[in-house]
Amino acid sequence: MRVVVQRCKAAKVTVDGTVTGAVGQGLMLLVGVTHGDTEKDAKYLADKIAGLRIFEDDAGKMNHSVTDTGGAILSVSQFTLYADTRKGRRPNFMAAAAPAEAELLYDYFNGQLRAGGLRVETGIFGAMMDVEFTNWGPVTLILDSQG
Repeated sequence: MRVVVQRCKAAKVTVDGTVTGAVGQGLMLLVGVTHGDTEKDAKYLADKIAGLRIFEDDAGKMNHSVTDTGGAILSVSQFTLYADTRKGRRPNFMAAAAPAEAELLYDYFNGQLRAGGLRVETGIFGAMMDVEFTNWGPVTLILDSQG
């Protein structure tokens, strides 16, 4: 699994003109699933993200996690994180897991975040979504359960 983690001041996702998820201060996540990913990968990344110290303390040091700050998470499925652009000009998405497999792990991942006490908002899996957010810092990290 691969997750792009972005610290945000606010984020929202809209599908067909309807807001399906919105948060204030917290994290904006783009979540991709590849072949062979398991619940172990999803749990590892959920635990890592919940404890990732990327929010400043009073001294301006990144010492607090989204859990510590009481922030929320907007999680959006993103199969394009597994695009292969090495050949030609059109991305190949063969490394992305099949939708049915990916949706199960995406839901499990979000459930693990919720089980840790975090508020998690989402888009709609597989839908065309408009995502808006204010990247705070900016702080953007790429996490991968395979490396």
